Amino acid sequence: MDWSHYRFRSLWTLPAAPAAVYDALERAEDYPLWWPQVREVNRLDDTSGVVRIRSLLPYDLTFTAREVRRDPAAGVLEIAMAGDLEGWARWTVTPDGTGSLARYEQVVDVRKPLMRTLAVPGRPVFRANHWLMMRAGRRGLAAHLEAV
Repeated sequence: MDWSHYRFRSLWTLPAAPAAVYDALERAEDYPLWWPQVREVNRLDDTSGVVRIRSLLPYDLTFTAREVRRDPAAGVLEIAMAGDLEGWARWTVTPDGTGSLARYEQVVDVRKPLMRTLAVPGRPVFRANHWLMMRAGRRGLAAHLEAV
């Protein structure tokens, strides 16, 4: 088993129409406005940018995100990631009652040296750190959508 390989999945139930959720998720450069752990998003061009994240643990992860798929009709946004995290991440937004369900899937290999060194003993902590980041993201997006 590669202890630096992770698969994550989060489900966010949100009280907004799928189109509104998709529009918010499509504007990655605005993530720092509503998602506290997304510290910076700097566009490089129309389809890529550099992202810096930091959750509860005292380290930053920086990666280049490159758009792979943008499909508003299917509600899909997907990126390829390279840097401290290498792999992919995908949002899929679907109707859910009177609101939406945003499904986040991520498959990555951690390349940050410290995280690789601490891969075995740190794995449960790294997973908990990700869970806390995703919980804060859902709360931030819900509040952002209510304010719009």
